[in-house]
Amino acid sequence: MPSAKVYTMDGSELGPMDLNDAVFGVEANEAVVHAVVKGLRNSRRQGTASTKARADVRGGGAKPFRQKGTGHARRGTTRDPLLRGGGVIWGPHPRRYRQKIPTQLKRQALCCVLSDRLRGDALCVIESLAVEAPKTKPLAEMVRRFSPDGRKTLFVTAAVAPNVLLSTRNIPRVSVTTASDLNALDVLDAYRVVVAADAVKMLEERLT
Repeated sequence: MPSAKVYTMDGSELGPMDLNDAVFGVEANEAVVHAVVKGLRNSRRQGTASTKARADVRGGGAKPFRQKGTGHARRGTTRDPLLRGGGVIWGPHPRRYRQKIPTQLKRQALCCVLSDRLRGDALCVIESLAVEAPKTKPLAEMVRRFSPDGRKTLFVTAAVAPNVLLSTRNIPRVSVTTASDLNALDVLDAYRVVVAADAVKMLEERLT
């Protein structure tokens, strides 16, 4: 059965915590993770890129010069895509990039990346992640304890914690999410993952 180290907010180690083997002991499956991450990234695209085709560019109604006798290639409009100021050939237009990803596949990918972080000693559990008031300094000191090298760290809470969000939003390379919103892309985007003890139970219930 896999286990993770449990710490307090001041960095003291309490001992190991047993984890569910079906969530944190899954073998790596690169094909599943790749498919899910690709779908999640595509779903985040706005799809607002737009270009004007030849018919959309204003002007160019008159023939610029006569058909024959000039020595130039024949032109019917100055808005030809081959000319400066003309339309764009096969340019992008607004579209939806969202992909339908099966829920079971997303769960499997999340289990794979969580297990990989645990095997790489990049996942730990914090006994409690809560602050009474929005203050950046104590949270910044805690982040330095868990990530002394300054690499990107992801904190996972059981529920939305406004004080934690307000306290960490000015700290670089730190992100906070909840156990219900966590996905494989969030885990892969961070080098170190710190999960609250109550969030571990929620993840195990959600993914099993």
